Amino acid sequence: MNRSIRILALVLAALLLPAGVGVVRALAAVERQYAPLDPPAVVEPADGGRPHDPGRPTAVVVLGANGAEVSDVLAPYEVLATSGAFNVYTVAPGREVLPLTGGLHLAPDLTFAELRDRLGAPPDVVVVPAMPDVGEPDAEPVSAWLREQSAGGSLLVSVCNGAEVLAAAGLLDGRDATSHFARLDALERRYPEVSWRRGTRYVDDGEVISTGGLLSNIDGSLRVVERLAGADVASRTADEIGWDHYSPGAPAALPVQQLGPGAVIFPVNAAYRTTDLGVVLTDGVGELELASVFDTYSGQSLAARTVAVTVADDVVTSRHGLRFVPVADLDRVGGLDRLLVPGADAAGRRDPDLAARADALGLAPEYVHAEAGFPFEATLRDLARTTDRPTARWAAKVLEYPVDGLRLTGPSWPWSVLVLPSLLTLAGLAVVAGVALTVRRRALCHRLRPTDRLTWRLS
Repeated sequence: MNRSIRILALVLAALLLPAGVGVVRALAAVERQYAPLDPPAVVEPADGGRPHDPGRPTAVVVLGANGAEVSDVLAPYEVLATSGAFNVYTVAPGREVLPLTGGLHLAPDLTFAELRDRLGAPPDVVVVPAMPDVGEPDAEPVSAWLREQSAGGSLLVSVCNGAEVLAAAGLLDGRDATSHFARLDALERRYPEVSWRRGTRYVDDGEVISTGGLLSNIDGSLRVVERLAGADVASRTADEIGWDHYSPGAPAALPVQQLGPGAVIFPVNAAYRTTDLGVVLTDGVGELELASVFDTYSGQSLAARTVAVTVADDVVTSRHGLRFVPVADLDRVGGLDRLLVPGADAAGRRDPDLAARADALGLAPEYVHAEAGFPFEATLRDLARTTDRPTARWAAKVLEYPVDGLRLTGPSWPWSVLVLPSLLTLAGLAVVAGVALTVRRRALCHRLRPTDRLTWRLS
């Protein structure tokens, strides 16, 4: 029994090295998700910003003081903008460029004060994404603003863990609501005043619509379009963005999910993946196309670090007018393993200047959206092919994107990523074995008589 305990203790001690390294690396990977732009920047709108049509309802997507989740922001923004039925803006407490998860940095269209001056009343729709500072003092300006808009009659739409932003502000008390499946247990404990529901893509509670995780927000956003512009407009919008899962009038079915054993791939990737992906920002890129890259490879799988770059070090304007600030010019970023170029438009142009600059770095531009289809399908297929199928399936599950019929090819297990922890485990075993042998030799030496000890040392 004692021998078994000693062996178990030695094994556990040997695992301390890979576990310790893994924890440090995983925490760093998670911390990068909301890394601010360095140095901070402010981007003023050109020519007063996009024109405002007073005959249309206004929908805004809120950014927290420390940023927001990338798909939670960009997916509903593109749905509402594509419908053509709304004035759509991103708003924030201030004008500073803010981080979206995965390394994308967005300049808000308007501050809260500028929005008030433009509208003279609360907006018709307020979309609330997941934010990193729920319950922190930094979140109070957003919470107070949300309470003010709710009191003024705005339709609130929470996306994923944006439900906690509303719950923390007291705006879900006594209501039915939903959120990401991985968050619901914790939300039930923290906010028992809310009736949390599982197995649905969205809950329409009249004055508040809450959506499930990430891409379930597309269904919730289409529900907003239905309510304010009609089912025909919502159906057309779904077709235009390539969303085949639209369910008119009611949320589509969503199986009740649990994290399950597949979740182990997330900490493994966070700890031991070392791939750096350059992501080239180009004018006219679709918001969903951008989200599909930054969320699939980095945000939800942590299979890579994504770095936003351009060929001109300029602010880039998306298809529907959002402005993004790159981390650096492509020529000044080193150590990239791949270079992805989001967007069907960019794939059609195939910029020769980009190809030449990439070639000088030993890279080739990869146009991930060269084929037609919903943008996340392309990135999930590429993730499976270039990393492994378990990582792609995990990302799809967390994104709440159905992969039935989506052919995923690639390694069946992340063998390559397990090389480093395996080597660290062997190194840990060697260290523990060496320490144990030294302790044993010293203990034996201590028990011997002086004359025997001298003989033993000379032997």
